[in-house]
Amino acid sequence: MASTPKYYTQKLRILELIEHAHVGDPLPTERELAERFGTSRTTIRQALTELVMEGRIERTQGRGTFVAAPPIITVRQLTSFSEDLDGSRLDSDVLDIGEEPATAEVAEALGVEVGDAVTQVDRVRRRDGAPLARETAHLPGTYRGITAELTERGSLYRTLREAYGISLASVDDEIGTELANPSEAALLDIEIGQPLLVVHRTARASDGRPVEYTRSAFRGDRFRFRASTARA
Repeated sequence: MASTPKYYTQKLRILELIEHAHVGDPLPTERELAERFGTSRTTIRQALTELVMEGRIERTQGRGTFVAAPPIITVRQLTSFSEDLDGSRLDSDVLDIGEEPATAEVAEALGVEVGDAVTQVDRVRRRDGAPLARETAHLPGTYRGITAELTERGSLYRTLREAYGISLASVDDEIGTELANPSEAALLDIEIGQPLLVVHRTARASDGRPVEYTRSAFRGDRFRFRASTARA
């Protein structure tokens, strides 16, 4: 039988340490934890890294390590990010809204030709000020005034429905994981290499026409994905 890795033993001890702590409480430094548990700082660092990936603690550069809120956000099918987080204070950092030529990937998903004009909406979504996801949506064709319409409503799906008369009838979600690159790590305020839950979504209108293709990169320590269906 394989022996328990040293870092995992220390991880369990750190979990005991924070069991009754409150969100935002600071943890001892790596050096202090190593001295307390009689182990190396390397072992402690490995244990802390895994706890960060699981969302149990979070690190803030220059400040330290703190107890984190549990992952309580659930992503569902046929809803938008705004609808999933109904009741929370939602904000968006708009990275880009504008027209661009369709890439091969986007063209295939939307049923258009490579190089055709598509509208891109690229945003970082926040909950109570904390960055949680990067969403890059592609819509076929031109959507005049979409920046103002989206600013007014916040939700892309609500904007499509109310401003442009487009309602979603079905979605296909392809779900996987990726490690955060330097760019997305900076946008989401996480460490490089931290796991991301990545969803590629193709949404269709009632006539089967693709109306949206979106890549959403969610912080892996803050999200779960739930899909429900019923048999006829």
